[in-house]
Amino acid sequence: MTLAQQARTVLTSWHPDDVEQQSLRDEYIAHIDSFDDAMFRTCVPGHLTASTLIVDHSRERVLLTLHPKVGMWLQMGGHCEAGDTSLQAAAAREAREESGIADLIMSDAPIRLDRHRVGCHGGSWHLDVQYVATAPFDARESISDESLDLAWFGVDELPDLTDDALRALVAAALR
Repeated sequence: MTLAQQARTVLTSWHPDDVEQQSLRDEYIAHIDSFDDAMFRTCVPGHLTASTLIVDHSRERVLLTLHPKVGMWLQMGGHCEAGDTSLQAAAAREAREESGIADLIMSDAPIRLDRHRVGCHGGSWHLDVQYVATAPFDARESISDESLDLAWFGVDELPDLTDDALRALVAAALR
């Protein structure tokens, strides 16, 4: 099964509770059906990405990265790569690379979708499929070269330098 076929299967079987998320899911599926390279940054109109919100074992804190390109605190995530076997695998790889935490426990299914404009190709779309992962009790994060900083924040004390999409992701992770 190709990564695009796997993504289509995951999205088709995922049934979000809200109409906006259902509409985004349907748009993502149509995008996969319309572009052979929908999973990769070569797709000029936009491409699927995978991200992970890391929560601590108590579900009271989230680990965020200070993104160097947008200057905001965000979840871990990024582009799918040729070696990724699933959206979840891509999200897990990005989370491990950017957090330095190897033993994350990933959610089986996405918890949210977010479509946002980015600088790829001079103004493309990221069709982000978002997962949640729980860090082990003794997790030790390690900043990567893909981040300006890495820090834990209380779920009710998110930094000002973030966006509504991250706040919605945190809320979805706590439900």
